[in-house]
Parts: sequence; C-alpha cells; structure tokens
Amino acid sequence: MQRTVRMIATMALVLSLAGFASAQHEEHKEKHNEHQQGGGQMQPGGQPGGQPGNMPAPNPNQGYFGAKFGPINDEVAEGLLAAARECTLNDDIKAVVVYGGDKIFAAGADIKQMVERTSVEMLTRIGFLQNAFTAIEEIPKVTIAAITGFALGGGCELSMCCDFRVLADNGQVGQPEILLGVIPGAGGTQRLTRLVGPARAKDIIFSGRFVGCVEAREIGLVDVVVPAEQVYATACEIAAKYAKGPTIALRAAKLAINRGLGMSLADGLVFEREQFASLFATEDQKVGMRSFMEKGPGQAEFTGR
Repeated sequence: MQRTVRMIATMALVLSLAGFASAQHEEHKEKHNEHQQGGGQMQPGGQPGGQPGNMPAPNPNQGYFGAKFGPINDEVAEGLLAAARECTLNDDIKAVVVYGGDKIFAAGADIKQMVERTSVEMLTRIGFLQNAFTAIEEIPKVTIAAITGFALGGGCELSMCCDFRVLADNGQVGQPEILLGVIPGAGGTQRLTRLVGPARAKDIIFSGRFVGCVEAREIGLVDVVVPAEQVYATACEIAAKYAKGPTIALRAAKLAINRGLGMSLADGLVFEREQFASLFATEDQKVGMRSFMEKGPGQAEFTGR
C-alpha cells in the first residue's frame, strides 16, 4: 500500500479541496485518484502542474494539496471537520501537514461574522469551532503545522492542535483576543497553558502581544524555526519521516500522551500499560524487534499493520 503524507490547508483548502461536502469534492477526488494511479502529478496548487509561490513540488509518492489562506469562519470549521474525518479514516494517509499558504498561516477568526452575535449564538458557534479544532487534535496520526506569516487568535489555537509546529523566522504567533474585549475561545486558554505553562500563557493572553520566532521557540510554543521559504518543505520532511514509522505504535503513543494529560499519574500509567501491551498484537512490533536483533536500531521497515 502506498504511503501518503497528506496536507490539509488551514484556510481555502478546506473550502475547495478538503470541504468534502462541496460540489467540487468529487472532481478533486477524481484528480487525486488519477495522481495516485500515476495519471498525473498533482502539484500543491490543487491542479496538475500548478505550483503557486515558492512551494516545493511534492514527491510523486506523496499526496499533497495546497490552497490560499483566509479567515477562520463557519465554512472553514466545517471543512476542518471533514478533512479531519478523512485523515482519520483513510489508512493511506500516514501523516498530516496543516498549512495556510506561503504568506500567512491564519490571521484569526472572522470578526465580521461575530461582531453582532449574541451570547447565546456565540455559545453554540464557539462550541462548533472547538469541536472542529479538537477533531484536528485527535487525528490519530502525526500532525505538523507549517506556519508562515501570522498565526494569531484562532490561527494560533489551530496550530496548537498539531503535534509539532514549524515557524518561519519572520513569523509571529499570539492570542490577541483581549484587544477585542474577549478571550480566546477555541482552546487558547487551555492548550497554550499546557504548552508553555500558566505564567507565560497569562502574559501572552493578558497582553494580546505577538510572539516572535525566537521567543516562541525558547518557550516551546513552536518546535522548529526555519527561513520562510523552507517552512513548507521542512514540515513535509518531518511528515515523511513519520509516515515511514510504525503507524499503530505512533497512534498509541499520541493517545497515551494526550489522554494522559487529563488523568492522574496512576490512571495514566494504567492507560499506558494497556496501550503498550496492545502493540504486541501488531505486525510492526514483530518487525521492529526482529530487525533490532538482526540489524541493530533504526533499521526496521514497518508495514503499518
């Protein structure tokens, strides 16, 4: 089975390519299938041969899609849910890169959609956005946010749903909602605190200031900083590395870490033990251990089963 690293963009992609409920879905699905069968090379622009900006062409053995950016609105939330579902259920997808484009990751929520909303309306709508972001967080595969330009407000919150974040050296992240008279509502107060600790989270959220690449790396808000033109390629390289790994073991590790954050140490240890033992029913466990004995560490060729 061909291993694929699939990229879902944070903005327009979920509307045009990953918005699976849209009328365009079947057309793009057919093009993707043609690409997988060798019928054409799908470039990052979503059209055969198209390559916007300075985005590198994908490996022919990997299925990438690309798109432009835009505000995080209701349509984008729906597209993220659909994309998360496909990435979760499609076994050919081994890792995911979340990418907003070569200019900006995401500037935040669509203020025009919110400005006249009532408290009751926003309670429902922010719950829907939280569900969409949580669906990205719970994709049982390695996810990498490729951040160019700004990742602010909802954009920063979305990036924190990924396992790793690659940031451009001229990029900035932050939670400036306080400047609008509100607070982060799509996970910012919770995920940021877990990433950088309560004191730093309070500083960033209370002030609404933008955080540059150096500080973001130092406090653990992002994991890798590279020149802007290398963000997409670097994220794809990381994804490709994990796509070759033991799929089920990676899923178990992610689940144990994420679920363990909400458990006591004792309960977390029990959950870890169960996940560990379950992997002895997989083919990859046999492959990995036999390879270690015969060839040494890091030589196994995993099957994903």
